[in-house]
Amino acid sequence: MAYDVDMANRLREILASEPGVVEKPMFGGLAFLVAGHMAVSASRQGGLLLRVDPAQTDTLVADPQASRFVMRGREMDGWLRVDIDTQATDDELRRWVKHGVGYVRSLPPK
Repeated sequence: MAYDVDMANRLREILASEPGVVEKPMFGGLAFLVAGHMAVSASRQGGLLLRVDPAQTDTLVADPQASRFVMRGREMDGWLRVDIDTQATDDELRRWVKHGVGYVRSLPPK
C-alpha cells in the first residue's frame, strides 16, 4: 500500500513555514526531513512514522494513538508509529509533528 496522499498534503501544509524541510520517499512512505534528519513521515501503513527524543518514548506511547516503531522484530526507542488519519484535527496532527520537528532540530545537521 502506498502512503496516504491526503496525509502527506496535510503534513506539507503544516511544515510549509518550517525552514529547511525536504521531502523524500523513505520506507515506502513520504518522509519530511529537517537538517538531514527524518522528523515525520506519512507512513505506507497509514498514520505517521515519527522521530522523537528517545527519553520521551515511554511518555508518548502512553497516548493510545502511539506505539513504538518495530523494525526487524525490535521495538525502537525514539521512533513511533502514530495511528492517526486524515479525520484528525489540525491541532492533533500539529502536536505530533511538533514532537518530531522539535527533536530533530536539537540534533546536529547531517
